[in-house]
Amino acid sequence: MKVLCDREKLREGLAIVNNVIPPRSPKPVLENVCLVATDHALELVGTDLEVAVRYRIEDVKVAEPGVSVLPARVALDFIRDLASETVTLSHEEGLCTITGGADSCELVTIDQDEYPVIPRFDDSEVLSIQGGTFTRLAGQTAFAAAREAGRYAMHGVLITAEGDDLTMVGTDGRRLALARAAVDMPKGGIKTSIVPTKGIQLFCRVIDDPLDMVQLEFGENQVGLKTKNAEIFARLIDGEYPKYSQVIPSKCENRVEASTDLLGRKLRLVANVTGDEARAVRFKLQRGELELFGRSVGRGEAHAHMEVAYDGAGASIAFNPDYVLDGIKHCDEETLRLEFTDMTSPGKFSLGESFIYIVMPITIDT
Repeated sequence: MKVLCDREKLREGLAIVNNVIPPRSPKPVLENVCLVATDHALELVGTDLEVAVRYRIEDVKVAEPGVSVLPARVALDFIRDLASETVTLSHEEGLCTITGGADSCELVTIDQDEYPVIPRFDDSEVLSIQGGTFTRLAGQTAFAAAREAGRYAMHGVLITAEGDDLTMVGTDGRRLALARAAVDMPKGGIKTSIVPTKGIQLFCRVIDDPLDMVQLEFGENQVGLKTKNAEIFARLIDGEYPKYSQVIPSKCENRVEASTDLLGRKLRLVANVTGDEARAVRFKLQRGELELFGRSVGRGEAHAHMEVAYDGAGASIAFNPDYVLDGIKHCDEETLRLEFTDMTSPGKFSLGESFIYIVMPITIDT
């Protein structure tokens, strides 16, 4: 193998592939990147057996097609620090030589037959969606997925079809985010899938232009996403996802509309005194006004007031401020809506068109 390519494009490709390659693995072969030089392109392949990426670099000069499997992070670090605009990759007798200007390094390679077989995208039955729409749905839901040990199914984002809408859901049991968008469904529909959060994040990473169309392929055990330069495959999470529709309140007695930006600023003010554990801020509503209150033993207490659109009787509810702020970060609307029935019922935040965020309340001393 012998290839000449743009250094920055190679660095970018290696950075993307290194997102899935583990720095340490019980299977050392997975710590490597597989470079495949064809007649007119260079493919970079990496996997941790849960998520796999195939990234394609065009506009390269291939003198000799071939394959080289070499340490992924060492290659990225060396290429990142090179000063030359182009890089030459050449493989011969168990070594891959990386050359940039007067600088070079030789990396020990492994037998290509030891590297796992990575699937290729099947274009037969795919769902096409605008890249910006996919990243919006992913951003509005993946942040709510579980991170700590617990129910395995919550460690991913549920992707399902509801009529002509593509729906994504993320939850950790204490909050739930749901977002949907209208798409052209394939004839056979799509398989309801729980995609690991890591896979969702990598899907978004390879979408360069929000106006470009990307393709989703739903298989029995994996889901794939294809862009102009990349193919990503994520193994589906096997498990039963919570019945999210039962968590979303159908009717609420209290409804308030508030400035998204102002609520975020006021909430951060009060949250500063609530401490690092058992964080809670009380939302106290009166006609036309919202009072935010938080306190912590050893720190003190804080109050903040703001005008809101509210015509009901006095009511209050308390939330973890970090959860509410997480939702506000992903709200693109100037005004949000909060609905709840009482201090023990879930809070329903409407943060945009077809974007619902449910936060469970916290009981605090009044």
